[in-house]
Amino acid sequence: MRSSILSALVAVAAVATSGATQAAAPREREILNLSKTKWRWMSERNVDSLAALFHDDAVFVHMGGTMSKTHELDVIRTGAIQYKTAEIQEASVRFIGSTAILLNRIRLTAVVGGNEVVNPFVVTEVYVQQGGTWKLGSLSFTRLLTPP
Repeated sequence: MRSSILSALVAVAAVATSGATQAAAPREREILNLSKTKWRWMSERNVDSLAALFHDDAVFVHMGGTMSKTHELDVIRTGAIQYKTAEIQEASVRFIGSTAILLNRIRLTAVVGGNEVVNPFVVTEVYVQQGGTWKLGSLSFTRLLTPP
């Protein structure tokens, strides 16, 4: 009897866990796709779409400093940083309530100060759900010490 109850509890836990994993998969795909779209918009300098995606209080952390939403959009608009390609090598998403934390390991090709540079980064993107849509709250670049 005791083993039957234990078996039943294990079966219920297995079903609950598999359901949670399946439920998380579409949310993960949504964030991964949103991130890919964001990289495309950055390379296309599509500041109107980026402005709609970026939360008004968003922060952007680069190797050279921290920027506000307005400053980041100006940098993209003027071409002070031209994002050419972000080759995504690895990505993962974690959820905490209505917040999504995405980690991308990328090889970024950009033009900075008129010079094309290629750098390996781990980019942390934090998305918050607001009014049923995802808004980018933070974008942080951490340069890796490995060769590009």
